Amino acid sequence: MLMNADLSLHAAVTPHQYQWIASPQPGVERVMLDRVGGENGRATSVVRYAPHSWFPRHQHPAGEEILVLSGTFSEGDTHYPAGWYLRNPPGSSHQPSSAEGAVIFVKLRQMQRGESRPVRIDTRDVSRWTVRNGRECCPLFSDDIEHVYLERIPAGATVFGGPVEGAEMLVVEGSLRERAQEYELGSWVRLPTGAYPDLVAGRFGACVYLKTGHLANPVSLECASC
Repeated sequence: MLMNADLSLHAAVTPHQYQWIASPQPGVERVMLDRVGGENGRATSVVRYAPHSWFPRHQHPAGEEILVLSGTFSEGDTHYPAGWYLRNPPGSSHQPSSAEGAVIFVKLRQMQRGESRPVRIDTRDVSRWTVRNGRECCPLFSDDIEHVYLERIPAGATVFGGPVEGAEMLVVEGSLRERAQEYELGSWVRLPTGAYPDLVAGRFGACVYLKTGHLANPVSLECASC
């Protein structure tokens, strides 16, 4: 299966375009944002767990990245309410579930082979936030290739101060606007290398999950299938 598979192209999915598709496990559905391959392919998705739904324990050969958007997501006996950010490195395993139901943003099989450190960050913890270039920022992960963080953008302010070498965003609060296009809460946007002076925060500002660097250095499908 191919869905927004060419990482060099602009891609966007707004909540009005969500198409919920049942997973192999009852009670778990997902919206495919980008995808290469089947159940074991490289994928970016919004995943919805119904109350008391679960997946059997399984491994992640090329890693998994998660941002909990609503409800509570659980791994075994450890529970992560909305706002938690998780990275399960290549070779890790878990048994995910949700007693109350949850919606999560997931990037699957997109980590570099050498990544080995699990990450657990509560973005609701004010001590995690700092000011960078005049904006509030919550760093989530950074290495020689990719940089991941949450950023709060004031109303009407441009998202990027200059050209970028590609970026991926998920709107977690407020909205973004690009000329006549509005990206409301829950919108996912992928931008190829270029300048985006018309991309600004909406009238009430925005908080976005933002990842840069990875589009210029994508994980190969050979690595993703290892």
